[in-house]
Amino acid sequence: MPDKTELSRLFRTLDASAWMELAAIVACTILLIVLSQRLLYWIANRVHGGYRFRIFLTIPIARLAILIGAVSLIVPIVIEPSLQNMVALLGAAGLAIGFALKDYGSSLIAGVVSAVELPYRPGDWIEVDDAYGEVTHVGVRTVQIVTADDDLVHIPHSKLWNTPIYNANNGGDSLQCVAHFYLHPDHDAAQVWETLRDVALTSAYLKFDKPIAVIAQEQPWGTHYRIRAYPVDPRQQFRFVSDLTVRGKAALRRLSVRFSTLPVTTENAHSSPS
Repeated sequence: MPDKTELSRLFRTLDASAWMELAAIVACTILLIVLSQRLLYWIANRVHGGYRFRIFLTIPIARLAILIGAVSLIVPIVIEPSLQNMVALLGAAGLAIGFALKDYGSSLIAGVVSAVELPYRPGDWIEVDDAYGEVTHVGVRTVQIVTADDDLVHIPHSKLWNTPIYNANNGGDSLQCVAHFYLHPDHDAAQVWETLRDVALTSAYLKFDKPIAVIAQEQPWGTHYRIRAYPVDPRQQFRFVSDLTVRGKAALRRLSVRFSTLPVTTENAHSSPS
C-alpha cells in the first residue's frame, strides 16, 4: 500500500531546469499578452463601424485564453499529478472560486426574488444609489437602466437586500414630476399659486387625467413652491420639468416677483422628477 505521506505531497521538488521552464513560460505569457493587445488595438483602430468594437471585445478574451494556457502548462510542473493531489487541488480551487463568487451567487438569488416580487420591470424609471434611469433589461444577475445622459448602468440584483430602490412609475404610465421655484417672501402668494397652476395646465406635456398640485412651503430664506404634475409619457419627464420651469419663471417675472437670492440647501434645491 502506498505511503500516505507520499500520496499527500502536493508540490514537486523543483530543480534548476524546472525553474528555468517556469521562467520561460511566465516570460512568454507576458510577451504574448502584450503583443496580442497591441496587435488587436492596432487592427481595431484601422477599421470602422461595428467591426471595431467586436475586435475590442476579443482583447480580454485573448488575454484570458493566454493565461489559461499558461496555467495549464505550469500546474503539471509544480503539482505532482496524482489522483489525491488533483482532488485536493480541485477542492481548494472550488473553495476559492466559491468564496470569490459569493456576491455573484447573491445577485443570482436576488434575481429570482425580483422575478417574483417585481420591484422593477422594463419601462420602469428607478433610482438606485445615485443612478436614475429607465429599466431596459432585467437579466439573471443585473438590471440595466439607461440614464437621462444616455449612460447604460448595470445594477446587480443584490442591491435588493440592503439598498432602497425608488420606482417612479411602478409598471404604469403615470410618473409624477416636480418643478421647483424659490421666491422672495414678499409677494402675493395666492397670485403666484394660481399662476403656477395655470403654467402646469397649459403645458403641452401635461397628462390631464392626473391631479395637479402647487405646494408652498415657507423657509427662512423665502418661499419654496413646487408644481407636482404628470407628463403624458414617462419619457417626457425631463422635457416636462424644463417646460414648467422655463414658462413658470417667465410667468413669475411678468408678476414682478423677486426670486430668492439666498443659498438653499441641497435638499431644498433638489429638482429631479420624483
